Amino acid sequence: MTNSSAIGLFDSGIGGLSIARKVRDLLPSENILYVADSLHAPYGDKADSFLLERMSAVTEFLLSRGAKAVVVACNTATTSAIAKLRCQYPVPIIGVEPGIKPAALCSRTGVIGVLATPGTLKTHSFVNLAERYASGVKIELQPCPDLAAQIESLSFDSDRTIALLKRYISPLIEKKVDTIILGCTHYNHVSHLIAELAGPDVTIVNTETAVANQVVRRLTAEGLLAAGNHVGRDEFWTSGVLDSYRNQIEKLWGPGENVFQL
Repeated sequence: MTNSSAIGLFDSGIGGLSIARKVRDLLPSENILYVADSLHAPYGDKADSFLLERMSAVTEFLLSRGAKAVVVACNTATTSAIAKLRCQYPVPIIGVEPGIKPAALCSRTGVIGVLATPGTLKTHSFVNLAERYASGVKIELQPCPDLAAQIESLSFDSDRTIALLKRYISPLIEKKVDTIILGCTHYNHVSHLIAELAGPDVTIVNTETAVANQVVRRLTAEGLLAAGNHVGRDEFWTSGVLDSYRNQIEKLWGPGENVFQL
């Protein structure tokens, strides 16, 4: 592991690309390794033991490719088992959690909503997070089955996507939330639609920038930032169907990228 080693990121699919993009913007000289564990997606309905098994397997792969830090770019995986993952490996491991604290701070009415996978909302880590940061704030939870899978299809503006978003957002609006937390990184790809459907009086909160800033802080503290002003290299890996993943990367990152199968 050296300063020129890559930053590893992984998710069950393309959701974590939104975080990878923020990391790339902040750290243009860093090499990035991104893994979509698409063969085992979605993570949101998996048992904690299975998630830890997959998280360990993907982390082992990233370390075998020389990763100097690992970003668990998935809310479900983070809230489920990141503490155990950190006990297994010596490199910095950064996670992503639903932004309850910033939402509670910016709420005007004291009623905030959370859009997330059913799996995320059931974890002890999420429950503890809500209890820790939401004093004086009412939290309305909205599980969103099938939404992450729909976003994986890249049909962002399709009738089915809009219908799913309306189904999940409408109950929160009826409960008078003024802030909606995006509790799954997949939802970042349709944040503009969520904002449009929720209306101008509702603030949308995600944590992709906060996570990227934390990556910068951790690498700085560990003395692991890449030296020089060269352009970093990107590699994208999947455990799923390569052609489908290549199409996803081309649309969400750009053509001509290095896309490989695990």
